[in-house]
Formats: sequence, structure tokens, C-alpha cells
Amino acid sequence: MDELEVPQVTPAEAAILVEGGALLVDVREQNEWDAARIPGAVLKPMSLVGDWYEDLPIDITVVLQCRSGARSNNIAEALIGKVGMTNIANLAGGIVEWSEVGLPIDDFSL
Repeated sequence: MDELEVPQVTPAEAAILVEGGALLVDVREQNEWDAARIPGAVLKPMSLVGDWYEDLPIDITVVLQCRSGARSNNIAEALIGKVGMTNIANLAGGIVEWSEVGLPIDDFSL
């Protein structure tokens, strides 16, 4: 079986998508969310994915993000491959890359 291709978006592309109405879903855990987050993101922890994935909209783009892009990519892979969602993208590099390119984050760890 071929490996599933998850659409990847750069932080700049993700910011444009979100400005246009896409939903940004942070799949990190509560303690990570409490330390720093991308403004406008909603928290949907990976550990609880079974509780929330059915509530995701199917009529707009959903951009998944985590710290580095690995966990969110795994969830995107499952949502595309097992659930059949076609409106999912992964934020390549996660919140780390988002911050490194100078996009805003809410940092509560200071």
C-alpha cells in the first residue's frame, strides 16, 4: 500500500488560509497550549482525538498543527486515510516554524 500523502502548508500559507476562514486546530496537549499558542487556534488534544474528530467541519479547510508538525501529520493521515476527510492540511514545522518565521504567537511561559 502506498504511503498516504498529507497536504502540507507552510506557516505563511496557513496564515492565509486561516485569514480566509480555515479552522486552525492545535493537537498538542493542555500543558503545551497553556504555555504558548497560535492566536485563533482551537485546542483539540491528540490524546482525545476519538472524542472530537467527528465534530470537525467538512465544508472548510482544517489545518492541523502541533509543536513540530509530526503529531498533527499523524492525525491528518488518519483523518484522510481512515475517515476519508478531504479538507485536511498539516502545518509543516508546527508552532516552532510559525514562530521562527515571525508570525505571532501568544506566549504565556514568560
